[in-house]
Amino acid sequence: MQFVLNGKLTDADFDTRTSLLDLVRDHLGLTGSKKGCNQGACGACTILVDGERILSCLALAVQYQGRSITTIEGLASDGALHPLQQAFIEHDGFQCGYCTPGQICSAIGMAQEVKRGLPSNVTHNLLGETIDLSPDELRERMSGNLCRCGAYNGIVAAITEVYGEAAK
Repeated sequence: MQFVLNGKLTDADFDTRTSLLDLVRDHLGLTGSKKGCNQGACGACTILVDGERILSCLALAVQYQGRSITTIEGLASDGALHPLQQAFIEHDGFQCGYCTPGQICSAIGMAQEVKRGLPSNVTHNLLGETIDLSPDELRERMSGNLCRCGAYNGIVAAITEVYGEAAK
């Protein structure tokens, strides 16, 4: 199978029953994405495929032939952290850090959904040109990513700092 992983053309040979999470972690050595529940309920395994967030524990790797896959390791650029990674540090958006890669990848994908005008269950104005990324809107959109440590206030603050104006 051939695909682009974190900006690099990558070839991999593996059992067709391998999940995308197991491919990146066990076969390619990128251990940032975590296996939490292995049922798609916690979001620790969230990565980006063609800029959209997916739960990699539920995805068969063979489905992503020729696609662009980005893990937490692929977000930094020229030795500098992605702005959201830096904001998580500055706002204490993590404690143990286990869920942090999934939270960050999910937030990046969420911001793209907001830019495209995709509503959530709590979006107030479905006919508006922009979506206000209020704390309630942000929490709803990030509800698929759980933090057992309860660092939600820091997570919301970090995402708001980077993407709070993204939809305007």
